[in-house]
Amino acid sequence: MWLELQIFGFRALWSPYYFLFVLLLAAVYFYVTGPGRKKGTDRPSVAQQLMFYSGMVLLYIIKGSPVDLLAHIMFTAHMTQMALYYLLFPILIIKGIPVWIWRTVFDTKGLKRTLRILTKPLISLLLFNGLFSIYHMPAIFDFAKSSELAHGVITTVILFTAFGMWVSVFPPIEELDRISPLLKIGFIFANGVLITPACGLIIFAGTPLYETFSESGAWVQALSLCVPGDVLNSISTTLSGPSYFTPIPLIEDQQLGGIIMKITQEIIFGSVIAYIFFSWFNKERYSVDPLPSQVPGESTS
Repeated sequence: MWLELQIFGFRALWSPYYFLFVLLLAAVYFYVTGPGRKKGTDRPSVAQQLMFYSGMVLLYIIKGSPVDLLAHIMFTAHMTQMALYYLLFPILIIKGIPVWIWRTVFDTKGLKRTLRILTKPLISLLLFNGLFSIYHMPAIFDFAKSSELAHGVITTVILFTAFGMWVSVFPPIEELDRISPLLKIGFIFANGVLITPACGLIIFAGTPLYETFSESGAWVQALSLCVPGDVLNSISTTLSGPSYFTPIPLIEDQQLGGIIMKITQEIIFGSVIAYIFFSWFNKERYSVDPLPSQVPGESTS
């Protein structure tokens, strides 16, 4: 497949402009948290920096590398992209940005009230899963893939709600820590339940759901979102559809995409649940009152 993808050229495969965009985000983070940070604020820890820069690398892999091109060719790649973009990337960024930056964002006049409402656990839970499911309705999905503006707006709004959802689990400031560890585990389980219908619809559908992957014209239009126009015009007559690049039948590609989304979601959610549980367990263990024999001056006699 890699040799076939070469026909799209370097810009489509590696998105140099998107690479510069990601590099700019990393440079802004370095300056704001380093030489340009306010007096009295701390530099991010090594762990925080590792989280943020890992998030930047992941962002480029998801949206700037050949993965993005493949996501417009194969539904399997699309669902892999969605799982990483919405379920892993926000965690890395939330954990990587220092508290004082988050506090500045959440205290910004005009944003404060809106952000605090949108990050409430129940609202964020329903918003993310509802919009994710609506996005994968065939009519909405095909519309999003037909326009660069629609695609950018829709996926960015869903990403924003994904951040809101993860803020309930990994609150960056103390005031947003609204639910107990046990409820956070329940919150993650609820996410897994609510995202299942969308995956189930995709996995058990008996026919291809999306014209973007099954109709030649719609498929070529979707490719225009990531392939330069001059390149696409020169090769469009030779492209018959995804089958040009992969032997996997459309329906099997669609079903595999739904399975990958569900499995990836389970792995990420399972890891988060384990993290929350063991953090909670260790905190409770160290906060237990000592036995009388361990308290200075106390006697067991």
